[in-house]
This record gives sequence, structure tokens and C-alpha cells, in this order.
Amino acid sequence: MPDGTRAILDTRSLQADHRRLAALLRPGLAVLDVGCGTGAITRGIAEAVGHEGHAVGVDVNQSMIEAARAAHRRVLGLSFHVVDVYRLPFRGEFDIVAAARVLQWLADPGAALREMTKALRRGGRMVILDYNHEKASWTPEPPASMRRFVAAFLRWRAAAGLDNAIADRLGELLSGVGLTAIATTDQSEVTRRSDPDFETRAGIWATIAATRGHQMVADGAISEGERRAAEVEYRAWLGQAGQSHVQYLLAVEGVRP
Repeated sequence: MPDGTRAILDTRSLQADHRRLAALLRPGLAVLDVGCGTGAITRGIAEAVGHEGHAVGVDVNQSMIEAARAAHRRVLGLSFHVVDVYRLPFRGEFDIVAAARVLQWLADPGAALREMTKALRRGGRMVILDYNHEKASWTPEPPASMRRFVAAFLRWRAAAGLDNAIADRLGELLSGVGLTAIATTDQSEVTRRSDPDFETRAGIWATIAATRGHQMVADGAISEGERRAAEVEYRAWLGQAGQSHVQYLLAVEGVRP
């Protein structure tokens, strides 16, 4: 994961960026946050479950876990560990297992979900939050350079075996690992010019061009000139013409019988 993506992760919070999970939490629960990054959402989980419960954040990226530990070391009932999602060491320990915007980056989400299911107690609940990137929309349309970049980004991801539309397949995936009572909540991220953080949130694609874009250039998916034009022209669109942006996002949950 490019270092520049930390800025995105650090701005997130439980209440703003994982609303369905926030609604399910109560004091005393044990919660596992898979792919926790720098731990901003995991901290919110720990605060919600209080001293009677506990929250564990895991991520395969050691530098992210080190940053999480440094930023949140004073929060009681919160711990972070370097763990591969395909090799989770937990068995029947958690009331809730959550993953936010994580499965979109996995080539085998089904295998990860099987491991996550094993970490749940009987009657425990899994909550998965993820995108369908193919349904992102803008008003008005962003510059042609950014439209080309987004198309190249989706092709680049698909070539790596990643599912661009995974949000709309989560119900099937959760059923496939034996979960029941599957429920879906629309959590789409809608930001408008009138919002105080419009340029930050709608600017996610400029940040992607500035971070993942370099990986795409290295892989031959786009040229450096195309990457740079997309970033620069999209930032100008944000500051002048942009009115709204919608990231299609679903929270899908199921219960381990």
C-alpha cells in the first residue's frame, strides 16, 4: 500500500465512515477489525464497546500497524497486530468481525471470509463494507483525463484479479461461507459542493492518482503524463466546476449460525 494512502485512512472515523457497524456496537462486545490500516475506525470501535469489551485491529502492513499503535496506544481495550487475513489466528473469539473497504483489494475474498467466519462466535455477526467502483458518479462529469484514468484504474485492478463490483456480490459471498440472516444497507458516500469537506472527500480520485497512479505507471497501465494530467485537472475541477460525487458503497452483514 503506498504511503500516501495513510492520509485517507487517518481522516476516517467510525461514525462517519462505517455507520452500520457503529449502529451495532454496544458496551461489552469483542470486535475484530480486519484490514484496520492506521486504526482510526478501530479506535472508535474500542470507545464504543468500552472497558467491558475490547477491539482488535489486524493488518498485513507492518508500517500501518506501527502507526496505529503509536497513534492510539492510550486507548484502553484496544490492540493491533500484524496478521495476514488469509491466516487469521482467531477461533470463535469475537461477537463482531468487520472489514471496511478491504475485500476490494483481495484476489480471493472468499478465502478471507472463511477465515473471518472462523473468528466469530456462534451467533456472532460479520459486517463487510465495500464499493462497486463501476457505479461511481460525478456532477458534472470530471475532466476527460480523469475519466480515462478511472477506466484505466478499473482495468488495472481487474487484471490483478480484483473485483471492481464486489459490493454487489457481498451477499452471495457471505452466504457462501455459511452465514445467515444476510442484510444489506446502502452506505454510499455522497459529497456535495456545500459540504465543508467536499474537496477532501471528492478528492479521493486525485489522491488515488497521486498514490496508486504511480503503481499503474510502473505496471504500464498508463503513462506518467496521463497520470499527472488526471491528478492536476481533477484538482482544478474540484476547485471550480465540481458539484457532487457519489461512491456506491454497501454494508452487508450476516450471522454465524
